Amino acid sequence: MSQDQIDMLKRALAREKAARKQAEKILEDKAAELYEAKQKLEKSYLELEALLDKTDSQLQGVFENIVDAYVIIDLQGDILKMNEAAVDMLGFDDAKENFNLMKLAAPKETKRVADSFRSLLEKGSITDFFLNIITRKNESKLVHVNASVIYDKGIPVAAQGIVRDITIAKQNEEQLIESENRLSTLILNLDSGVLLEDENRKIVLTNKKFCELFGIPISPELMVGQDCSNAAEQSKTLFVDAEKFISKINETLKNRKTVLGDELKMLDGKILERDYIPIFKNNIYKGHLWSYRDVTLKRNYHQSLEAQRQKYSNIIANMNLGLVEADNDGKILMINQSFSEMSGYSEEELIGKTGKELFLTEENAEVIETKDVKRHKGESHSYEIKVKNKSNEDRHWLISGAPNYNLNGELVGAIGVHLDITEIKKLELQKEKLLVKLEKSNDELQEYAHIVSHDLKSPLRGIDALVNWIKEDNKGKLDAVSIQNFELIETTLEKMEQLISDILLYSSIGSEAPEKEPVDLNDVVSELKTILFVPEHISINVLNKLPIVKGDKTKLKQLFQNLISNGVKFNDKERGIIEIDVLEQKSFYQFSIKDNGVGIEKEYHDKIFKIFHSLNTSKESTGIGLSIVKKIIDLYKGEIWIDSEAGNGTTFYFTLKK
Repeated sequence: MSQDQIDMLKRALAREKAARKQAEKILEDKAAELYEAKQKLEKSYLELEALLDKTDSQLQGVFENIVDAYVIIDLQGDILKMNEAAVDMLGFDDAKENFNLMKLAAPKETKRVADSFRSLLEKGSITDFFLNIITRKNESKLVHVNASVIYDKGIPVAAQGIVRDITIAKQNEEQLIESENRLSTLILNLDSGVLLEDENRKIVLTNKKFCELFGIPISPELMVGQDCSNAAEQSKTLFVDAEKFISKINETLKNRKTVLGDELKMLDGKILERDYIPIFKNNIYKGHLWSYRDVTLKRNYHQSLEAQRQKYSNIIANMNLGLVEADNDGKILMINQSFSEMSGYSEEELIGKTGKELFLTEENAEVIETKDVKRHKGESHSYEIKVKNKSNEDRHWLISGAPNYNLNGELVGAIGVHLDITEIKKLELQKEKLLVKLEKSNDELQEYAHIVSHDLKSPLRGIDALVNWIKEDNKGKLDAVSIQNFELIETTLEKMEQLISDILLYSSIGSEAPEKEPVDLNDVVSELKTILFVPEHISINVLNKLPIVKGDKTKLKQLFQNLISNGVKFNDKERGIIEIDVLEQKSFYQFSIKDNGVGIEKEYHDKIFKIFHSLNTSKESTGIGLSIVKKIIDLYKGEIWIDSEAGNGTTFYFTLKK
């Protein structure tokens, strides 16, 4: 290295040494300044603490007795002190928690809080400041703040504030305003005329209906504040008895007692019902409320209803079917003469009593309870039940029951039409015994069935015609309940007639020896597809070619028709499928008709082929269809059984000999 390079290096080292000394001197000066600033800051805090200690005895009483949240903060917003109310409201764990109060402001409130804090320091106080905060427990609250600056010798050193939680109060205020608006809208649109007057008879509130009833051609809003002292005199010409109208108002206002249901007749034929309600506050009279209702239709309706009631009572009393009306608890409200004769009890003995307690054994009572559950769901049903009449005789009744509704569509009970089928039941039992013993008399049974069918259908048709005549004769006069009751009667009559027809069909099967002629079952199914109503979403498929069997084509058609119809009626799927198949055995054909419908619970598999056992309450279902199927198969000495689960469809299997 040359001497010049060595000299240059020495000069660089000297400069670096001088720069280091200068930097150290600057650091020493800054350290001294920081120490001095620290001393001043500590002195300021000591002075602030001294000030707080100086006033602590005064503030302590405030802290102990103030109900609202009370907080003291320094000029940066850090909490210096707070009472227990503030701890609870702001969600702190204790009063000594170190936290900056500004951080409680909701995010959208940050700028507004900063501006208000600057205003507080400039003006010395803020009042009625509303703020949304998020507490330490993450609860949203609306608070009301009044705050002021704490001074020491004229210098601001801290701030204090009272914070009130007005969240619930604000919600209540909004709900009250909303309720008042709804109430005002409701009153303005009421179907009753309303007039609210103060103690000086000045209008406080009225509505559209009041203006309409009294022919006032201005809106209700414009009537507020009007003097009603002479209103009665001006309106008296609208009423039949004008002087009574005036005197009654004067008397009512003088007595200041509640009056309900005053009836007023107007010259135009209207009938008004008036209520008067005085208003007192702390036993001081503050005004009154008039309420007017147009009851013209109601009065005319009651008069018409009474006349119609007498007419219908005579019709019901002379029906050949037992009619019973009951409430939701099963207590009898009304019966007709036919039911009295069927049961052996008088009307006085039955009204208010429960039918199942009078007529049924414990076993049969369970049947009624099951039907009641379905009725409460709005379902109609027909069923057979064994009862005991007043003479303790066993009788069999066929009951068609339907729910009964009031004008509001509320379920209020049930209406039941009763047919005493004891003789038919005895005939059925005798017929079954005759089938077992092969000792029946076909001609006599067929003749008897036709006589029974004719005798039962005749009164049903007569009742149906009579009901139609009553409806036509009183068109436009009947209320909704009466029309609904007539529709229930018509539906019940229709179902009863279908039931009687099915009974006749059932009884006629087997009365003659089955025909033995070749029947192509493919033709039978094809014909049924053309005559049966099959919705578009249901398809009927024949999986294999059906055989030609020997038998009566009509009865075989009835067999397939009932089973296919069963699959159509009780299919609840968006795409219904009915599949017909056959399996050839050595001496017989085994057929199957499968659907993907509602299915049948296993507990009912042995019951569905018995007469009157229906698992569905539709008007098309009488509980005889599958009994007819069973009887036809028995006639051909075949067998029938099912494979089914609720919700998973049903497959009917049956056999026919070759």
